[in-house]
Amino acid sequence: MPEPISTPDLANQFCKVVPKDAVLTRDEQLMPYECDALTAYRQLPRLALLPSSIEEIKAIVKICNEYQIPIVARGAGTSLSGGALPHKDGILLNLAKLSQILEIDTQNRTATVQPGVRNLAISEAAEPYGLYYAPDPSSQIACTIGGNIAENSGGVHCLKYGLTLHNILALKILTIEGEVLELGGKNLDSPGYDLLALMIGSEGMLGITLEVTVKLLPHPHDKKVMLAAFDDIQRAGDAVNGIISNGVIPAGLEMLDQLTIQATEMYCNPGYPSNAAAILICELDGFDEELETQVELVKEILNEHQAIEVRVAKDKQEAELLWLGRKASFPALGNLTPDYYCMDGTIPRKHLAHVLESISNLSKKHGLRVANVFHAGDGNLHPVILYDANISGELEIAEKLGGEILELCVTVGGTITGEHGVGVEKLNQMCVQFSEAEISTFHAIKAAFDEHELLNPGKAIPTLHRCAELGAMHVHQGKLPHPDLPRF
Repeated sequence: MPEPISTPDLANQFCKVVPKDAVLTRDEQLMPYECDALTAYRQLPRLALLPSSIEEIKAIVKICNEYQIPIVARGAGTSLSGGALPHKDGILLNLAKLSQILEIDTQNRTATVQPGVRNLAISEAAEPYGLYYAPDPSSQIACTIGGNIAENSGGVHCLKYGLTLHNILALKILTIEGEVLELGGKNLDSPGYDLLALMIGSEGMLGITLEVTVKLLPHPHDKKVMLAAFDDIQRAGDAVNGIISNGVIPAGLEMLDQLTIQATEMYCNPGYPSNAAAILICELDGFDEELETQVELVKEILNEHQAIEVRVAKDKQEAELLWLGRKASFPALGNLTPDYYCMDGTIPRKHLAHVLESISNLSKKHGLRVANVFHAGDGNLHPVILYDANISGELEIAEKLGGEILELCVTVGGTITGEHGVGVEKLNQMCVQFSEAEISTFHAIKAAFDEHELLNPGKAIPTLHRCAELGAMHVHQGKLPHPDLPRF
């Protein structure tokens, strides 16, 4: 182990490789980086650095490796699982300045960009060529492609066009030893092990993203956006299964429950039927004749499942308004409560109605309201638990309720995350989802890339000791304790 280095001396080391104003040392400078979008957990980093080039990042990593200083890489900080929570003894590496779009290759339909480029900016740059980047998280106006890669983000159109994993062709990665790895390429496949897939969703624990090549798609010839309202949320869930089982793969198929509908109407007035127990927003795309056939088939399926209203957007403006309500649902729910806790679990679609009913029962059991807004087509749930952190014990109740929802997802054959990642939020549930052997394998992969656990330490993978303790508690007390992390 190297000799410990004081924070002022460490800052001086960094000032030799990056501009002095890119080394943040004072508490008031560090405060903006104390948490990501999971604001219940907060921690100031030792230092924050704002490099503007790959060479500066290499120099920073070399110093951190020499002195064994933990590194937490961060983009826009929109992560909802604490994936960008700083380490108290480490540096916060902000990659926002690496925001160049390096190439739009129209012949190969690719874009090569730096990790700090916003998700939406890729589609904006490709728009003049009739192309776009498909994954569209709700935070796409702010979130960066580097963060999307860390969490394997999805979005409302992931049902048909896939998650980040399915839309990345190549990555340039910096290892903790300072080696640059180039994974994948503009071709559709590469020889050897698929390390590209390993990196996507690894939550910044295996390497630092320096450059990304994404797949671009041509805009669909035409699209139709439909809204269906139901007086029973289980019927809405069954309608989702009906659409998919009849061979229709919508570009997007989203569900909002009554609480979310009402909040969204107050927030941006998209014209949702406020008396509905649930609504589905369904987008179909393709060529005219095929599209009209699919619209009629989906209408028929929705009516078979007793939809109380079915409408098709008359024009682009009305379609955008329907999607605006869905995209704005999380800030809209923020108007209903001082705090909320947004969960992320994925289940087989056939269990959708059962799980929604169970979530309602858990909500009543714990005395906290739960709003449901989610990617219904691929079973990716986003239950939003409404609580007030100013009331003693409510955060702990919200966390317990959230944990039980995730365990419910596992029970029906699903997973504890669809696109938000594990971060610090779901470490306990990792012990529920995976066996000791599986978690040991995860640790072995981490050690192969980062032997001293300097890259985003303490995230995503629980220790075996922790799982052993949690397993005993889970069996004997029917509950899991919360991570020992600083919270507000």
